[in-house]
Amino acid sequence: MMSLILLITAGLTLFNPVQASSPANGEIEGIWLGTLRFSGMELRIVFTISRSPDNMLTATYDVPEQSATDVPVTKITFSDREVRLEIIPIDGVYHGKLSVDGTKIDGNWTQSGMTLPLVLERTQKKLEIKRPQEPKEPFPYRIEEVVIKNIDAGITLAGTLTLPDLEGTSPAALLLSGSGPQDRDEAAFGHRPFFVLADYLTRRGIAVLRVDDRGVGGSTGDFDKATAKDYASDAMVCVTYLKSRKEIDHELIGLIGHSEGGMIAPMVAVQSPDIAFLVLIASPGMAIKNMEFSEQARILKANDASDDLIARNRAVLESLFALINQETDSKIVQDEFTSIISDFFNGLSGEEKKITGISEENLEVHIHDKFRRLHSPWFRFYLNYDPGIILQKITCPVLAINGEKDVQVTPEENLLAITKALKAGGNKNFTVKELPDLNHLLQSAETGKISEYGKIEETMSPTALQIIGNWILEQTGASRFISLSLPWFPM
Repeated sequence: MMSLILLITAGLTLFNPVQASSPANGEIEGIWLGTLRFSGMELRIVFTISRSPDNMLTATYDVPEQSATDVPVTKITFSDREVRLEIIPIDGVYHGKLSVDGTKIDGNWTQSGMTLPLVLERTQKKLEIKRPQEPKEPFPYRIEEVVIKNIDAGITLAGTLTLPDLEGTSPAALLLSGSGPQDRDEAAFGHRPFFVLADYLTRRGIAVLRVDDRGVGGSTGDFDKATAKDYASDAMVCVTYLKSRKEIDHELIGLIGHSEGGMIAPMVAVQSPDIAFLVLIASPGMAIKNMEFSEQARILKANDASDDLIARNRAVLESLFALINQETDSKIVQDEFTSIISDFFNGLSGEEKKITGISEENLEVHIHDKFRRLHSPWFRFYLNYDPGIILQKITCPVLAINGEKDVQVTPEENLLAITKALKAGGNKNFTVKELPDLNHLLQSAETGKISEYGKIEETMSPTALQIIGNWILEQTGASRFISLSLPWFPM
């Protein structure tokens, strides 16, 4: 499941150049590249430091995996080889020391109470992030920015509707994103997979609606208080909106859900029995509690954890889950979280701390983040949720696909659970595929590790796109709409 917390977010920052002290040893100007590593993730940070004609130091930073480019640093100081870069809007500070030969800065990144080592090295040019599948104008279809009201919830959802430029009506798909605050493109790690998917399908004659999560982007509402029921409610009003459009065949509206979105889709389908099809991408099929155990084990295994460490980590999760089921008082839960996780941390070896990504410096933040996620209304709803119960009620055609190298939603267990549930419910029209060498985002991957997502140029495997597109066209009988103006995707 997409439950990642990104460390740095791009935004409008204050620009405040300061008078530079004369450097005693070497110059600081130049392009500096380093990698932050935490919780199995990697973020590359690029600082560009310049000196103006009046001897003022200024700096910008890039975070390629988050599509942040040339964001101003609020304040920079440099004296006696000590450099300090402050980014006030995100509460971030980098403090390091320039090496004698001027080729490296050894220091730490601190943000919101968490401190991580960050070594910067000189580089000749900025990283060029290549995203060859990113759709580019002109588009051979209509694009509309839409606002959809969820009257019962008192919110509005902002989104994009792409419509094939064809005569007559078209089948349509609503895209449902994974967990975490997602925009309409499901943007992460410098990729926009829903933008790529919507472009591909619309070129093939399938209308696509994608929206920002409530409380994200142009949508209103409180993301932090939302649960799966809320997301299903939002999806329902989007389906109703699609039924109001004269360009769309109202009997051929389907749902495409990625990760958590693949759990929301069946919830909607049982409430709206006229849903024409479901596409479940890297979606859980097993009970969420068991899937959490499996996901954690697989991520740790990918980081070379021992079976003993994986077992101890599971025991911690079991204790945390039992606590959540038994106690609702936030103060008591937080105190117990602190005790359980601290005991676990104190029993880790130095190497195990590196594998888990927990350190003395970030332990407090790790506990806080764990508490915030697991004690949230969102997770409390899911803790005892079993997707198979809903899947047994699904009668429309279903395509379930997953990448072989997915370390977040393990394919063998979850695809098997989806298959069993659909069979148990008597569904006769479903296709289940495990796609070789693909990860959780359906990228062609070497390891499947989360740290690899942003380094891969491919946003979504052309093979996966074709499987999805062909299957929908087959189910809707809309193959006559296939467009000749398909995007070029390097293989």
